[in-house]
Amino acid sequence: MDYLHKRFSCYLYSYLRNQLTEKASMTQPRKADARMARSPRTIPSHNPGAVVPDDVSKQIIEQLQQDGRRSYASIGKAVGLSEAAVRQRVQRLQDTGVMQIVAVTDPLTLGFRRQAMIAIKTDGDLEKVAGQLADMEEIDYVVITAGSFDVLAEVVCEDDDHLLEILGRVRAVPCVTSTETFVYLKLRKQTYSWGTR
Repeated sequence: MDYLHKRFSCYLYSYLRNQLTEKASMTQPRKADARMARSPRTIPSHNPGAVVPDDVSKQIIEQLQQDGRRSYASIGKAVGLSEAAVRQRVQRLQDTGVMQIVAVTDPLTLGFRRQAMIAIKTDGDLEKVAGQLADMEEIDYVVITAGSFDVLAEVVCEDDDHLLEILGRVRAVPCVTSTETFVYLKLRKQTYSWGTR
């Protein structure tokens, strides 16, 4: 697999993850979750209370998307701020859940030999089902979708037996009516430098 091995990368938090795990306190900022570091994804935020970065913060995010280890001094030169001002903005972006800076690793080198996307159909509360899936440690990405499936969940597993065990737990979640598993054979593209809008 062609992952960015041990390269620090910056990415935006997923709106879904925040909504599912912080439903009772939507206005509270979310701290980093170590499980999300395996396979970061982004879903645009539609939360009316969400922090909206200004143009300078967006430029800082873009600098970190290119190189998550870039110094605050070099970012400051690129965006026209002092090193201290960049440090403060980066900390604020992290504290408010707009971004994380993490090491993106190759799961194969860490003993995870199988990755798959599980497509799930439900007959109940989608938010509740997605929340229960998000609580499973091996699932690193959960999204509610439109189309023939209600929820997609990405899993990182040690082997096929581990995948089978996870599938059993996914199918045991109340309101899950069926699943279809898409095992990853080869990764052709994965990028986190999409910029900002």
